[in-house]
Amino acid sequence: MTDAASIPITVSIVSHGQGAMVASLLHDLGQCPQVVRVVLTQNIPEEDIPCPESLATRIERIRNEHPLGFAANHNQAFGSCETEFFAVLNPDIRLTSDPFPQLATALKASNAGVIAPAVLNPAGQMEDSAREFPTPLRLLRKLMGGSDGRILSKGNSPHDVDWVAGMFLFFPAGTFRQFGGFDEGFYLYCEDVDICTRLWRCGQRVMLHPGVTVIHDAQRASRRNLRYMVWHLSSMLRYFAKHRWRL
Repeated sequence: MTDAASIPITVSIVSHGQGAMVASLLHDLGQCPQVVRVVLTQNIPEEDIPCPESLATRIERIRNEHPLGFAANHNQAFGSCETEFFAVLNPDIRLTSDPFPQLATALKASNAGVIAPAVLNPAGQMEDSAREFPTPLRLLRKLMGGSDGRILSKGNSPHDVDWVAGMFLFFPAGTFRQFGGFDEGFYLYCEDVDICTRLWRCGQRVMLHPGVTVIHDAQRASRRNLRYMVWHLSSMLRYFAKHRWRL
């Protein structure tokens, strides 16, 4: 029987002029032997991002002629995936240890459609990376100062959640291929909740592994930039229209 922790993994990262962050993440990934390929997409013009020698033979670079959205970029990267697992990582993720063996083992054992680690901010506090599915009522409750829908984990064992955020998603490559990857109709935001919704609707579990943690230095661009806020709102409306406002 093949050890799931030793199965090769392809990782997709997209840089939007975030070379310094990506360089740090590449250094971390260079210490992860299961990562046999990193597909680094530079979505806008920027200098070459330095790659550590430990990862030099495992990296593939894509330079887009025109910027693409989150879904299109990671779907494009998946075209280079020949491994059993496919991971999507944001540039602002940092690894304090190798998360892939435990995630792969849990994914194989549960036969889930996607799994994610618990996400901590730089201060070590748990982020809201796992949430209940959004509904108009839940959004109204959040706007009025109520619960934001985050799911709090107890213990260290993997468990089911409604959806997990796109800063770190770990898929069986066959499942990602079967579902056609991310919906490219979403330019930015809601691609993660959409693919989790589609997985659940087809009987595929979505899981969080609180025993595995990574660090995320969240940018929260939609709170400071009107263009990002418009993308966020339009994506949420598209999600509601696509999924008929509820599960």
